[in-house]
Amino acid sequence: MAWTSVATLDELPAGRLLEVEHRGELYVVCNFDGEIRATSGRCPHHGGPLGQGALDGALITCPWHMWQFDSATGACAFNPDLRIPVYSVRVESGEILVDLPHA
Repeated sequence: MAWTSVATLDELPAGRLLEVEHRGELYVVCNFDGEIRATSGRCPHHGGPLGQGALDGALITCPWHMWQFDSATGACAFNPDLRIPVYSVRVESGEILVDLPHA
């Protein structure tokens, strides 16, 4: 894993999410009440682009079939045993850094 700059705080107002592509993979970065979070950007249901969905409170909603995932834990709202990966985030000088896989 490696700290990767994905956006700035100015690009991510509260209540919003961003789709980020890194090394051919999609990720979601969201701002839940000032807390920046990052998850996988693909829904495990049918591969829907989570970053093109919505942030409903702390839940990321897939635009294809409305599956929801907790942005802090990655747990699916209706089946907590089903999860998407979550990634560590830090903010330095207004820049959002996410600990993303190398490959």
